[in-house]
This record gives sequence, structure tokens and C-alpha cells, in this order.
Amino acid sequence: MTPLRPRLTGIMKNMAANNKKSTGGSKKPNSRNRTLAVLLFLLYFAILFYFLFFSEKMGRTYSEREYHYNLIPFLEIKRFLVHYKVLGAEAVTLNLLGNVLAFMPFGFFLPFFSRRCHIFLNTVFYSFELSLFVELIQLVTKVGSFDVDDIILNTLGGALGFLVYQVFAWIGRKLKK
Repeated sequence: MTPLRPRLTGIMKNMAANNKKSTGGSKKPNSRNRTLAVLLFLLYFAILFYFLFFSEKMGRTYSEREYHYNLIPFLEIKRFLVHYKVLGAEAVTLNLLGNVLAFMPFGFFLPFFSRRCHIFLNTVFYSFELSLFVELIQLVTKVGSFDVDDIILNTLGGALGFLVYQVFAWIGRKLKK
């Protein structure tokens, strides 16, 4: 057994306890695991904030260029898929998969911290709200670009993160038996 496996097992058991607590059980989550989760969540937010607003590689610096935005759902997603060969695999992957992966930790951590987010639609809604907030900041500051497709992909990422949380919680419950 590797040193990481006991930590992951402890986190999964903690998730199961957190789920049980929200459904009427009385078991308290391990405070050490909760502290680790808080630190990982804060680290995630710092990295997300950096890439969304400051990363030069991601084109996040302000310039006097013409500002672009997209208000038509699936327009940019379709453009990336249709012009895959012209845009290149890296650009397509970074935009489509990157937007989904960027919000998966958010959807994963929310139910860990909030009982309300043990409900799938609540987590999806909060993921949507955070993504909309980020896009509005990008619109106002002209850093990055406002894109309704980013909101769709980010929200999908939050939903998938929630599902990953549920899988971990299920594994944790099975390990407890």
C-alpha cells in the first residue's frame, strides 16, 4: 500500500461520513481530512484565479485589441470542432476540455463543504453562478473574453466534479462496510 492510498481512503471515508451526516447520521468528519480538503480547495481557487485572469500564456493580459465576446450558445464549441485541423489539437483541447476540467474540482469540493450541495442541481447551479461571475469580470475588465460557451463547459465541469465526488463517497461507504 502506497502512502497516498491511506490518505485517499481516509478522504473517501470522510466523504461517506459527510454524506451520512447530511442524511441524518451522526458521524463527524475527520478534521484533519477536512483541513486538507480546505487547503486543496484554496490552492485550486488560487490556480484557477491565476489562469483565468493573469496567465499570459492564456492571453489574459489587457491590451488595446478589439474585445471579442460570444452570446450565442454552442457557436464557439461548433467553431472549434469544425475547424479542428486549422486551429490545432492543442487549441481545441485547451478550450473545450480545459474549460470542463477547470471547474471539475469546484463541483467535487462543493458537496464536501456544503450539505446543500449534496443535491446535484444545487452544485450545477453554483458552478453556473461562479462561471457567469468569472465571465462577467472578463467582460468588464476586458481580460480574456466573455463566452456563453465557456459558461456551458464550466457548468458541465462542475456537474462532472459532483459525479466524481459521488463515486468517491460511494467507494468510501463500501470501504466502511
